[in-house]
Amino acid sequence: MAHASTLAAAADNLVGDVMSVGAGEELLITADTATDPAVAAAILAAGQAKGAIASLITVPRLPYQGALADPFVPATLAAAARAAAVWIDLTFPYLAGSHLQDSVMQAKTTRYLLLGDTGLDPFIRLYGLADLDRYHDAQRAFDAVFDAARGETCRIANGRGSDVRFRLTASTLNKPRRAGEPGMYLVPGTCSIAPDIATVEGRIVVDAVFHEFYERLADPIRVDVAGEIRAIGGGGGSGLLFERALRRAARNGMGSIIHFSHGLHPAARYTGASFIEDIRAVGNNAVGFGTPWWEPGGGENHPDGVMTAHSVWIGDRQVIDAGRIVWPEALAAKAAALAPVLPPQATAARR
Repeated sequence: MAHASTLAAAADNLVGDVMSVGAGEELLITADTATDPAVAAAILAAGQAKGAIASLITVPRLPYQGALADPFVPATLAAAARAAAVWIDLTFPYLAGSHLQDSVMQAKTTRYLLLGDTGLDPFIRLYGLADLDRYHDAQRAFDAVFDAARGETCRIANGRGSDVRFRLTASTLNKPRRAGEPGMYLVPGTCSIAPDIATVEGRIVVDAVFHEFYERLADPIRVDVAGEIRAIGGGGGSGLLFERALRRAARNGMGSIIHFSHGLHPAARYTGASFIEDIRAVGNNAVGFGTPWWEPGGGENHPDGVMTAHSVWIGDRQVIDAGRIVWPEALAAKAAALAPVLPPQATAARR
């Protein structure tokens, strides 16, 4: 699948379309020593083709994400980030949540994309094998259903033992079709399910987790919540790493559940190789733990877990059944119509 033409097309979609990079703009790509060099090079080439003043900076892999990475961020990278009109971040653990990224966002001059650990095949699937207009139409319909249900009770459960309830509130995430204004942007493919943090109660079981690194778990981790995280179990040694990350992320105890989501990207696969792709596979839920980034101290460390094949209810109406959207009918039809698009060489071969 990893053909040069498909990779170039995916990079062109990201740079020219999604991030709206124009001629003369300063484009910064940040990578680390674990980043797939082919992806970084393709994004750099796409930026140059658009007439951008494009730069690629590679740093040693950060030991932690967010503000915990502060001591490891080179001053040269900081200077470049503050000068960039567009910043595409391929580091993982990522720089989002660091004081550098925070200061760049507060300056309101830069469009930042958290691209993270997307290797060659995940990058092609996420940006080269989806009709992003059709996807965003379905995402907007999803958002409208959950926005209209603010204040109602939401339940999420799955066959692994998850069963959690909470009151829905407004999402704070910015997920437009294109990056037209300064701010933080995310890879398309996740639809927000925003909880009132204090109301989250029940058990969450995750099959993969990003604590200090990302791993698919042989033994799932169980998280018991009643407003705050009360206990965790399972996971073996990985459970210890997860608890350590939770305690770093919280001012006291182990923090709270700060977000849920629904994976809806038609080409994303759940492989265990890429956190950014795995949470976008259809029916997967990215569960965020710690302290909300909009509160003081938030963003320092933000552990995430992957809940698989979830079912979701709003009140007594089931919206999602084991990963498949079933209600309302208009939303279910839009979601069912999503499918991977053929890469250019495959389309030509079928003619």
